[in-house]
Amino acid sequence: MTEIVPVSPTRRRASAWPWAVAATAFVTLLGASGFRSAPGVFIDPLHAEFGWSTATISSAVSLNLLLYGVVSPFAAALMERFGMRRVVSIALVLVAAGSGLTVFMSEVWQLVLLWGVLIGVGTGSMALAFVAVVTGRWFVRRRGLVSGVLTAAQAAGGLVFLPLMASLAGSVGWRGASLLIAVGALLVVPLVLLFLRDRPSDVGTVAYGAATTPAPGEAPPEEVVAGGAFRRTLTVLRDAARTGTFWLLAGGFAICGATTVGLLNTHFVPAAHEHGMPATTAAGLLAVVGVFDVLGTVASGYFTDRIDPRKLLAAYYLLRGASLAFLPFLLAPTAAPPLWAFIIFYGLDWVATVPPTVALCRERFGSPAPIVFGWVFAAHQIGSAIAAVGAGLIRDVTGTYDGAWWSAGALCVVAAGLSLAVRRELASVR
Repeated sequence: MTEIVPVSPTRRRASAWPWAVAATAFVTLLGASGFRSAPGVFIDPLHAEFGWSTATISSAVSLNLLLYGVVSPFAAALMERFGMRRVVSIALVLVAAGSGLTVFMSEVWQLVLLWGVLIGVGTGSMALAFVAVVTGRWFVRRRGLVSGVLTAAQAAGGLVFLPLMASLAGSVGWRGASLLIAVGALLVVPLVLLFLRDRPSDVGTVAYGAATTPAPGEAPPEEVVAGGAFRRTLTVLRDAARTGTFWLLAGGFAICGATTVGLLNTHFVPAAHEHGMPATTAAGLLAVVGVFDVLGTVASGYFTDRIDPRKLLAAYYLLRGASLAFLPFLLAPTAAPPLWAFIIFYGLDWVATVPPTVALCRERFGSPAPIVFGWVFAAHQIGSAIAAVGAGLIRDVTGTYDGAWWSAGALCVVAAGLSLAVRRELASVR
């Protein structure tokens, strides 16, 4: 049976450890996102070498996206039970193994196992629920801002590294790019072991903004979970699923995933290439999305500390939907000013949805918020997986991606309505 064991507060000194942990999480999330999204630039090379269809390759990417989300809440519970350092270190080794072994693959099932399962599980253990764990344990003040910065790292990594991946795939081949990912994952492990600490009490300090000597009731004690992580994860899901708020947030976040990672991140490069744009140029545009995503998500974290998160979410979704509706008219052999405007705008909006969603989970569900958000993020990745396969099928059947862009725009309007329907009140999930 899962038991929450409070750790009695004692006098502890403030230090720079919260920022060191946040910086390590930033680098880890940046790399994990890059590792996960690299297959987007491998679709054409794999099709050329093995003759696999876009839908077939997209199925492996889809499984990757699905596991990336489904593993997230279990990873959050495992971090409660065994610590962040252990979970993240093992996850990086899984990513290195999955990526490194792809150089030997020759069959579709191997693609699914390595890209889909190993990399999906590994990167899923370092997904956005990790952000909720870090900010929940290490920050009392500036949570929204730090959530925005870490979320920006998670989103930007998959876009900023794409030009390098595309360049390597075109020069030394996709195998060279895969080996680079494996080496990169292993290089992050020592950093995690040195600087990623599980709780402030482990290094004799307190969370940023917490009192060094909290009075009774002034600051909540740290909590250490004893018991089964698997049971804890499912219990939190059961309790959260009894509330309408959970389903509204999960539904909106599923659409968020479908319209970003599943659709644009996976299919923008091949879609732009079909309009005559070089793959390296298209990947470069996605990198620009990543750069502006950092600005947009950090700003979103700042606004989340000050504005109703529900209204922020609705605005983000509506603006995203409008931009997607225009995208089919903007794609061309070169990046004209209107396409640049789309790229900059979409970058600002890319995952600006995460800080307000994390805030609503924390406000609505209390201490299990990281696990609840993990399940909400699982819905995000289910939406991503459906969009990754669905867009590939639309392309194979109709010969164009236009229907995928317009469908995604319409879904964003639905997501805005779901966000506004969230009620702001405390729940009894504990």
